[in-house]
Amino acid sequence: MIDFQNVAYNYGGGELLTDISLRLPPGSFHFLTGPSGAGKSTFLKLCYGELHPTAGRVTVDARDLRSLTRDQVAALRCRIGVVHQDCQFLDHLPVAENIALPLTATGHPVDPADLSALMGWVGLMPLAQHRPPQLSGGERQRAALARAVIMSPDVILADEPTGNLDWDMSLRLLTLLIELNKMGKTVLIATHDLNLIRSAKSQVPVRVLRIRDRRLQLAGSDL
Repeated sequence: MIDFQNVAYNYGGGELLTDISLRLPPGSFHFLTGPSGAGKSTFLKLCYGELHPTAGRVTVDARDLRSLTRDQVAALRCRIGVVHQDCQFLDHLPVAENIALPLTATGHPVDPADLSALMGWVGLMPLAQHRPPQLSGGERQRAALARAVIMSPDVILADEPTGNLDWDMSLRLLTLLIELNKMGKTVLIATHDLNLIRSAKSQVPVRVLRIRDRRLQLAGSDL
């Protein structure tokens, strides 16, 4: 679905990523690793059109992201759910309304039964009327995942989703992402946590990618 063709990206004249060619097929599960500052977050932003490559091209369903109109980009982003490392919420709204924001912002109706089912799936139904500042770190990440998937996207991109969580909560979030993958969703997780990768590899077919020296490599069996 998402294809990188000889992609490079420069920040302020310095090349951060270079000559990246990669295909993320439908239903695949990928991890993206690499040291801090290697370009993992930039790679994710290139996937959904937040950034455009300075060389090469990124296509989704064979459509070059740079050729899309603003409305077409908006429609595309309904198909790609993003869980940001530092998930932001509207603190004056209840958790349920925060999760439903992608629907309300795009003019789609909110089905209370579907919203309740989604919140139950991530274990947040008892907290539906809480405000975001009342949530723990793990609860915020699960709320962020629910918000990312409420539009039923084809692809889930997660940027260090377990970076601030303890191991038990990390596994709980990973379980939710694996369930989405088993439903046919493409999943790409940027992470430093090798234990998380090992746990996923014991449950689903996983491809591990590593950014090193500005290039993307297939990580070896040492992971």
